[in-house]
Parts: sequence; C-alpha cells; structure tokens
Amino acid sequence: MQEHKPDSERTLSDQLTNVLAKEIRSGAYPVNSRLPTEKFMTEEYGVSRTVVREVISRLKSAGLVDTRQGSGTVVLDPSSSDAFRLGRPDEDPARGVLRIIELRRGLEAEMAALAAERRSAQNMLRINRALHEIDRAVALGGDGVEEDLAFHIAIAQATGNPHYPELLGMLTRALKDAIRVTRGNEARQAELANDVRNEHEAIRAAIEKQDIDTARAAAFHHMLSTASRIRNVDLEYWQGASRAAAGRLARTRLASELRRGK
Repeated sequence: MQEHKPDSERTLSDQLTNVLAKEIRSGAYPVNSRLPTEKFMTEEYGVSRTVVREVISRLKSAGLVDTRQGSGTVVLDPSSSDAFRLGRPDEDPARGVLRIIELRRGLEAEMAALAAERRSAQNMLRINRALHEIDRAVALGGDGVEEDLAFHIAIAQATGNPHYPELLGMLTRALKDAIRVTRGNEARQAELANDVRNEHEAIRAAIEKQDIDTARAAAFHHMLSTASRIRNVDLEYWQGASRAAAGRLARTRLASELRRGK
C-alpha cells in the first residue's frame, strides 16, 4: 500500500484520514473488522504515532470507527456515519457547539452547587480521581474527552439526584462531540489548556469546601469561558475531526438523543 503514503508534511493527517475513510467506505475494511495497529500504520504509511492518533480521532469523530478496550479500533457501518456528514459548509460551524454549551450553563452550575451541598467523602474521591485522569490522559498524548466527561459525571453523581447523571448519560453523544471540539481548540495553546485546568480545579475546590455559591459561580464561569474560546477560534480550526463533530452538533435533535439514551 506504499502508493498511499502521504507526501506532504503539512497535511499528513488530512491525507491519511482520507485514505482510510475511502477504504472503510469502499468495504476494504468490513464492518466490525479491526484497523491495523498503531505500530503497523506508522511503519506502513511512514508517519508518526501522533499523526496516527489524530487520524483515528478524526475517523472516530466521523462515526467510521470506534475504539474498544481489548478490541482495538473497530470499523463501524459507514452508511450510518454518512447521515451525519455535512451536505455543505455551515456559515457558522461553532453554532451547534455553542448551543450545547448554553444548555450546559445552567445544568453544570446547579450540579456543582448541589454537589457542594451534598457530596460525600466517596463522591469527592471520584471527583478528584476524574480530574487527575484528565491530566494523565493528556500527558499520555490523548485528547482527554472521555476523562473530561467523566469529571462532569462525577459531579452529577455527587448531587445525590439520580436524574442528573441519567440526563448526562442520555446526552453523552452530543456532550462528547462538544467536549471534543472545545478540548481540541484548547489543546492548541498551552495558555488555553491551563485556563481550562484552572477552571476545573476551581469547581473541584469549591465542591470540596462545600461552598455552594462559589461552586455554582465557578461552573457557570467555566461554561462562559468555554463559549468565549469557541467564538474566538480561527477558521482554520474548523477542519477534519472538529468540522465533523461540529456538523453532528449542528444537526443534533435532543429529543432523538434522549430516545437513543433510554
């Protein structure tokens, strides 16, 4: 497959994503089969592990593959993913992301307030562990999306109200896409990544101190800051995985998401 080897350092991820996406859609990789290992692809295509991980992330965001523990990267039905592809560019690719962030503003603020009021020692251990796992995932080269969502779910569980974690569970698909887009942007600049880390820590600290008002304000501030960072994204960012995730969010119908989560 040497003819598929990317030839431009500037677009390695773009080219390899296109190659694998075409092969998946053509049936070269059947549904439920596994993609080659990361090591194999680095050697076969002459790219770095970082490029391979970015490509897998893009394919995953496009709904073409899924990563499963013990099974590697598994190919999904491409006909299902095609329903979420953008027919034409949205004039404002951030629109769907910002809608989800607006929805989360009140939800996250009240969750944090209730968690501060009601959290147990065990809840606090889960929240602390979840925050640590975000840092660990990023340090290992991951995007921290799953770990970021786990942090917010740990806070939801600390409210003592089962409807909060249930609702987040039902909206997982949309939340993951929103988090993937926001974290992808924030990871491009160390300053932004540090801002997010500090915002998370402020929420965690307020919950630990059982300071209800501060916890509510910290969570609300985190959502406002996240929205601000998305509004300031340059157009170049809205490519690849970010574009695909934003496209799905633009088409999201929460009623459908809730039915799917049942």
